Amino acid sequence: MANPGDFAYTVKQQADIVRIVGEYMKLKKAGAQNFSGLCPFHQEKSPSFSVHATRQFFHCFGCGVSGDVFSFVQKIESITFPESVRLIAQKLGIPLPKTEYSSPAEAQEARQRGQLIDMHERACAFFEDQLKKPEGAHAREYLVTRGVKEETIRTFRLGYAPDSGFLLRDRLKSDYSEELLRASGLFSWKEGAEAGGMYSKFRNRITFPIANETGKVIAFTGRTLAKDEKAGPKYLNSPETPIYSKSRVLYNLDKAKEAIRKLTYSIIVEGQMDCIAVYSAGFHNVIASSGTAFTETQVRLLARFSKDIVVNFDPDTAGAAATDRSLAMLVEEEFNIKILRLEGGFDPDLFIRRQGAEAYAKALKGSMNYFDYLIERTLRMFPVKSPEGKQKAVNFLLPYIHRVPSRIVRDSLTNDIAQKLGIDSGVLRQEFKMAATRRSSTSVRSSAESQITPSEKVLVRAVSSSSADEADLRRTVLSALDTEHFHIGLATESLLQALLDAGDPLPEHTQLQLTDADRLLLAQIVMREDEPLSPELVQGAVESLRHHSQLAQREREIISGIVEAERRQDVAALVRLKQEKLELDRKLAGTQN
Repeated sequence: MANPGDFAYTVKQQADIVRIVGEYMKLKKAGAQNFSGLCPFHQEKSPSFSVHATRQFFHCFGCGVSGDVFSFVQKIESITFPESVRLIAQKLGIPLPKTEYSSPAEAQEARQRGQLIDMHERACAFFEDQLKKPEGAHAREYLVTRGVKEETIRTFRLGYAPDSGFLLRDRLKSDYSEELLRASGLFSWKEGAEAGGMYSKFRNRITFPIANETGKVIAFTGRTLAKDEKAGPKYLNSPETPIYSKSRVLYNLDKAKEAIRKLTYSIIVEGQMDCIAVYSAGFHNVIASSGTAFTETQVRLLARFSKDIVVNFDPDTAGAAATDRSLAMLVEEEFNIKILRLEGGFDPDLFIRRQGAEAYAKALKGSMNYFDYLIERTLRMFPVKSPEGKQKAVNFLLPYIHRVPSRIVRDSLTNDIAQKLGIDSGVLRQEFKMAATRRSSTSVRSSAESQITPSEKVLVRAVSSSSADEADLRRTVLSALDTEHFHIGLATESLLQALLDAGDPLPEHTQLQLTDADRLLLAQIVMREDEPLSPELVQGAVESLRHHSQLAQREREIISGIVEAERRQDVAALVRLKQEKLELDRKLAGTQN
């Protein structure tokens, strides 16, 4: 929680949530003060995530998550509140005070993360040292056969995990608890075994340290040197730990990010050896996905540095489905994608070793635009001389075209596809349009919000505003609600009452005592505001709802009168009251606009 006078409050006053969130995901202007994008916390194709610039908070209408700049960074980085404060402060260049935590559990979690990072640094140094020893001779020989030089070994901190399962454990156990050793991902054990039964996960393997964006070692990949049937997998990766999530990390991004910014594009390859080979050949803007399947988090992480990318793994391989999913995510995030297919089907490592860096540079310049590649691939797969073949080709390309967010780009691609497939562009455009219409028809508006009048929305916006410029408007509405209670019976009654009970000044939205339904309703209203609040707008809304309240009160009186007239069998009074009720119903309907 950020309170006036504390460091978190100072950071929050200087932090622009739009800028901070925009470093993690793409945001588009969606109103006077609102920005929207695809939620990073759940999978979706239509943007339901909103950030409000003035109110400095976010809300996702899809999964319901909401909060301020700290809670966003906490969730997306999987860190504690104090760590999020420090991270944002570092981004803003604000000097850091001594860390304070809100609870012992939070302090313990942060301490554990720090100890695990320290443990991985020591493990990395241990593996580096083992590579230099006589026991690491066969590991050094393997690296020589792969063309890896001493300078490259130092740059990437390559190491050797000895065949013994206990050397690393014995090196670390005096400084770290058994709980930490088990949480690190560096060790295996049999269930029920004591710490003495713990043994190294990585044995007789070349070790590749995996670093986070800031260069801290958080995990390892180990390449086996054994050739017998008990060797295990060729490549063994660290499991998920409190400091490592495979879906959130791109190999070598810590070293590549500045080159990516400078050159304005990135090269992505499949594995560590390919990445090391390309980097060592002088192409420092290279990263690896550690397998072809990208995640949305990785895509958005990469988008912070450049949206131009050269994909250097073959989409026609056995991993084509995973590759297509990765490329689909890049398309949806509006990346400019090129496909680099190397001669002979070589991977980057083998290609560079056989043909050299200059040949790779030439191949890089000849990279093919992704959609040109797709059309070429389609023509190889389907004979478009027949109507059936053309239909199959169109059906194959449809999903790819639909992923393109820009209508202008889609239209240009449609013309290109029509020309190359020998199809009338108008017919093809209509085909794509029909498919897009079917897809968009699935979107629906919240029924709860649709029941709320524009005047109610204005009042909610005014009462929930924490802006100093709108403080007088807020107090005006609070006073009217407190004395006249004209919010009773409205669809927003419970929300307005909760905001009224919160007092003045209003606490942060994240600290309001609201039901889940009211929290969602508040987000729906304030995230979709268009017209700026003004004294005239607020006063008009107050008058409208005051009038509505008066009419509603008169309607209740008329209903009571009708019941009494029926009891007395007073026909004349009954006719008069029912006519008045009909007229009143028309007036009430008019106040809903």
